[in-house]
Amino acid sequence: MVESSQDTDTKVRSDLPGSSTDNQQREALTNETTKRMLSTLEVAEAGLEALEQHDEAAAREHDAASRRRTALKVSVLIPVYNEEETIRTIVDRVLATGVANEVVIVDDASTDGTRDVLVELGQRSNVQVLLHGYNKGKGAALHTALAHARGDIVLIQDADLEYDPTDYEKLIAPIRSGEADVVYGSRFLENAEQDPSWLHRFGNAALTWLSNATTGLRLTDMETCYKVFRKAAVRNMVLRETRFGFEPELTAKLARRKCRFLEVPIAYKSRGYDEGKKIHVRDGLRAIYCILRYWLLD
Repeated sequence: MVESSQDTDTKVRSDLPGSSTDNQQREALTNETTKRMLSTLEVAEAGLEALEQHDEAAAREHDAASRRRTALKVSVLIPVYNEEETIRTIVDRVLATGVANEVVIVDDASTDGTRDVLVELGQRSNVQVLLHGYNKGKGAALHTALAHARGDIVLIQDADLEYDPTDYEKLIAPIRSGEADVVYGSRFLENAEQDPSWLHRFGNAALTWLSNATTGLRLTDMETCYKVFRKAAVRNMVLRETRFGFEPELTAKLARRKCRFLEVPIAYKSRGYDEGKKIHVRDGLRAIYCILRYWLLD
């Protein structure tokens, strides 16, 4: 049987490119590809949205943490013994910085007119005055002050005028930023003003070297008055030294707790023994004992 020319033409046309069958196949393939692309785009869009939400949450947490650090309250602790001539001035300077949320003063049984001045200073709303019944030592005064401090950050300030409270901001900044747990103000860093007494410099260098050798720290001024730390760093810490051995004991125990230390340079104006300086050679010998004791035994 012979096919008609019309049937043959129809069959040929259906097999040619561009026929309706090919068009349908291409259209189906295009639709499938489009669906896959849309699906991929939807997944990518969802991933980007999730990433943006994560970044926003992280940013909010960072901002909240920054606000918490900025809101940390500062307690300035001042141990006092026979500082009638300077105590009012140093308290005024501390408060003038605007950094201290509270000032905790512990009088270690002064025998001059210091307590009369403290009665007046204690009337200020942000000044807390505590009195020892007998002389116990600088370390003991700081034990008392720590027990009563309510701030998140603790800063130790001597009652004389050797250390300048205008250094507070740079002492506290590394703790507020989360860079450090403990900050020491060094008299011996670059650009820091040094103690003019060669004996004091030598003694401090020797004690700092020995302290570093036993703690693994790299301090330049372990004996500095300016020690600033999070109060949480000393929570449940047993401090035993009641006099100048407090400095190496605190340093050793903070180091043992793996606290992050940082030093910043500070201003320093030394005073002589005729002006009331109290540390002596025997205190240096006690410091050596304390460094070795708290390294070997505690």
